[in-house]
Amino acid sequence: MDVKEEDRSEESKKNHITYYKLLTKVISNIQEEKTQESDPTIKSHLEARIDAMEKDRGRIRNMFPEITEEEWNGNTN
Repeated sequence: MDVKEEDRSEESKKNHITYYKLLTKVISNIQEEKTQESDPTIKSHLEARIDAMEKDRGRIRNMFPEITEEEWNGNTN
């Protein structure tokens, strides 16, 4: 992964944390939707969306390894 220096700025860090938390919420919502779904095709599609978002979350975490677990989970500012 090629990360530019501006991608690691404080503003970028703040924006990425916000986006990470949004992805976490969306993943949770999709997981809930998946539990209520009976069509295997739709379940498969939802799982693919979750997988893609999890990869994006992993990419973001790798960009900022100094961020604590508490920050990622929203337990601190």
